[in-house]
Order: sequence, then C-alpha cells, then structure tokens
Amino acid sequence: MKTSMGWVAVAVIGSGWCGIAAGAPSIGIKPSKIDATVTRAMQAFNVPGIAVGIVKDGKLIFAKGYGVRELGKAQAVDADTLFQIGSNTKAFTAAALAILVDEGKIHWDDKVIDYMPEFRMYDAYVTREFTIRDLLTHRSGLGLGAGDLMFFPETDFSREEIIHNLRYLKPVSSFRSKFDYDNLLYMVAGQLVAKVAATSWESFVQQRIFDPLQMKPCAPSYELIGDRSDVATPHQVIDGKLTAIEVQSLKAVGPAGTINCNVTQMSKWLLTQLNAGTGPDGQKIFSAARSEDMWSINTMVPLNPPLAQLTHTNILGYGLGWEIQDQFGHKRVSHTGGVPGTVTWVSMIPDLKLGVLVLTNQESGYAMEAIGNQILDAYLGAPARDWVALAAEFSKQRSEAAEKIESESAKIAAVAIPPPLPLAAYAGHYADPWRGEATVELRDGKLLFKISRTRWLEGPLTPYSANIFIVKWRNRGLHADAYVRFSQGYDGHVNGITLQAVSPATDFSFDFQDLDFARID
Repeated sequence: MKTSMGWVAVAVIGSGWCGIAAGAPSIGIKPSKIDATVTRAMQAFNVPGIAVGIVKDGKLIFAKGYGVRELGKAQAVDADTLFQIGSNTKAFTAAALAILVDEGKIHWDDKVIDYMPEFRMYDAYVTREFTIRDLLTHRSGLGLGAGDLMFFPETDFSREEIIHNLRYLKPVSSFRSKFDYDNLLYMVAGQLVAKVAATSWESFVQQRIFDPLQMKPCAPSYELIGDRSDVATPHQVIDGKLTAIEVQSLKAVGPAGTINCNVTQMSKWLLTQLNAGTGPDGQKIFSAARSEDMWSINTMVPLNPPLAQLTHTNILGYGLGWEIQDQFGHKRVSHTGGVPGTVTWVSMIPDLKLGVLVLTNQESGYAMEAIGNQILDAYLGAPARDWVALAAEFSKQRSEAAEKIESESAKIAAVAIPPPLPLAAYAGHYADPWRGEATVELRDGKLLFKISRTRWLEGPLTPYSANIFIVKWRNRGLHADAYVRFSQGYDGHVNGITLQAVSPATDFSFDFQDLDFARID
C-alpha cells in the first residue's frame, strides 16, 4: 500500500507483553530500543496501533502491542490482537500446495489446465504451458496488479468469474521473462488446492495448517473470525485526517490476501518455516524438501538501488510465496502484506533462526519497514543508523514527487476550457471485456462516472483537456483519482473510454491502465 501523508499525535500505550519461558534466548535488541522505535514510527507515520513479535532459536522471545485498536477508543493493541495480514497470506497458499506435492497429488511443474480446464490466459501457448509453479512466481507476462480491479476495492465478483476473465487480460511482457507482482494467480492457486483436495481453500488452510499448529483464533478471512473481541480496525488518512474505515471484504481473492492473525499465533508459523516445515510442538506441516522449494528463487526481481545499498543486498528474487535476498551476507526470507487500512511485515534470517513480525492498523508501509529493519540491524550487526529517520526521508521524497505531479494536473484542470462535445455526447453505457460495465450519466448539468459491481468507484467528472476528464471518487480514502479519456470514431461519436491514475502514488491494484471500455449503447 502507498504511504499515508497525514499527521496526528498518537498516544502510545504498551501492552500485551508476552511471558518468556525460562531458558529462552536472550533478546538481541533491548526492549526499550524496540519501544522507542515503535513510538517514533507511530508518531512519524500516523499509526494508531502496532504489534511486534520476535522468534529466535525456536521460541517466541518478544511479543508486544502498542497504541490502540481504533483511534479515539481505549482498547489497546496487545500480542493477541488480530490484524488482516494481506499478502502474507500468499505463503500459506504456497504451503497448501506444498502439502499436496508432499502427498504426491500434484507436482510443481504440472500444467494448470490438467486440473482446471477452465483456466485460460490471453495467449493459447501460455495457457498450455502454464504450470502450478508459474501461479506462484509473478512471471506470467501480466502487468503489475493486472485485473485487481475485479476484487479491489470490494466488488461482487466471484472467483469463478475472475478466473474466466483472466483470458481477456493482455500481457505486457513475454511469458516467464519478467517479474510483475500479481494477486489473481494466487487466487487461482487457491482454487487449484480446492479442486485437488475436494474442499475449499479456506477449509484446507484451517484444517491442515491452523489446526495442527493450534493457531486459534486466526482465520482464513475476516468473515470467518469467530471471536471479534480483539480485532484491529483499519485506518486511512482522508483529507489530512486519520480515520477509522470499515473492513473491505476481499474474499473473492482470498488465497492472495485475506488471512487474519496475530503476533502470538503468527510466531508459530514463523517457527514452522524456520524449522523446515515442522511446527514448534513437532507437528509436520510440510517436508524439508518443500521448504527448500519455497525458499529458492524462481524469478529475479530488480533491485531498488538506495534500499539495496542500505541492506547490502546483491541478489533479490521471488520463490514460492516468499521474497528471497541476501542481506549483510545472510539469506533473508520475507514478505509484506497490505489491504485497505492495514499493512504487515514478516522477515526471517534462517541461519540465525530469527523471525520478526510487525503488524499495523494503518496503511503506511514506512512504519513497519522502519521498525522491522531496526530490529534486523541489531541481529545482523549492521552499521548504526536510524530507520525511522531514513523512512521519513524516503516518505518525504516520494510524497513531494507525487504532490508535484498532482499539483501540475490540478493547475491544468483549474483553467480547463469546456470539452469539445456537449456533455450529453459522453453519457452512455460502456463495457470492458474483463471488468464489465461502466456508466456515464448526465445529472444536473454534470457528468457522473460509475464502474459497475462495486459501490466504491463512483464520482463526478471534471473537465481537464479536450476529451479528457478527471474522475474524483466520492470515497476520498481511495487516493486514486484518474484521468478518463473519451475516444471518438471517424463519425465523431464517442465510442470508448480509457483511464490512467493521476498520481504515481496510486496503489498498483487500481490497474486503470488495463481498462478499455467500448460504448454499448
């Protein structure tokens, strides 16, 4: 998720310190240093609540909550507070497939269409060659976040509809040639689990991972949480003010990002990962061979030079549900997750038997990165540096770059002349092959744009330049205003719509650039 730019003072309330068993490893960073880093990160990045956990040498040695579950309310975050973990769900989906590989029911390089004949990509060759491994490695040829608008913001699309519509998404690179992060193919992976195991992905994860590891009250989706007495509320900065928002149901793409869990129970998952598939009480979840599979690079990922310099990273890639890199000479296995109003961070250093968790109830990724990296530095013997200050500088640079572009766009819109056609000429019904219908309505002398199957994507159109307008979504928490370009045929009539995000800071799941609406009336 993009970094939030708002600011309010947040009271930091430490709570939920876990008991540490006798004989537990000594912590490699002073608890007071963690407390101070979290406090500063919460203030710097406007985060109401955070939970932090550390596992080391087979034990949970630190678990603590900070701040509040919901701004303006007294309930404190503790080590048992449930958070939406977003794309950290992907490792569970990869593990579910690994379990089926262990059982001989599938193989990583089996063709997807052998199990799911309904699976189709845009190119017939890609469809024929697409393997189970390809579902997990972000090398399909689809663009970043392609098709995410079928589930985000919350829609009524079913998994079956999304799988059908994959065939209409055009590739932006050749098959297996380039890393572009996607969500939809992880959903397909979850549906493949369901096909092979003859049960839902949700049930499989619950019965084959959560239950053996005794990860109660974690749940495969928000809807399946049994006890909601200790759940973090998501927050966004809207019009400069930190605001609690409702949880969006993203269950259509569940295997890519809908698990809810807490530090106490996620620690069991990290311990299982660090012990090559065997849980803390000896429960065998998947084999050491499958652990090696998941922790091996399949797709190379371009380095971010400034960050790579800070972490002394030379190689970065994606395995199966995990990002793999070197950091100060150690292997690091990690992932992040983000849904509206919540972001999470997981990192492991296998040769140190170390795992770090940071869960937050605000969508600023800078806070979790600062806290997590400060803890890793202590264990890796990295040079002394202040990750909160580093993150603040990155945030400032990114915000200034985005604000400059947004400001230039606003200046053009402010002096825009009326569009070349009467407003009534733009009104009508339009359809995109994979996203469905959109409408442009003339109401009280103004145009209103709405994309179907969601209540979130509706807003007025403001003239910008010629046949280009800007849609300002009524939900200002989306931070995703877009250019709406109308095309004309040779007869002069409006015959289509394309879109593009106004700001470079727009979350990549708003894949407006993949839409191509044709007029249908």
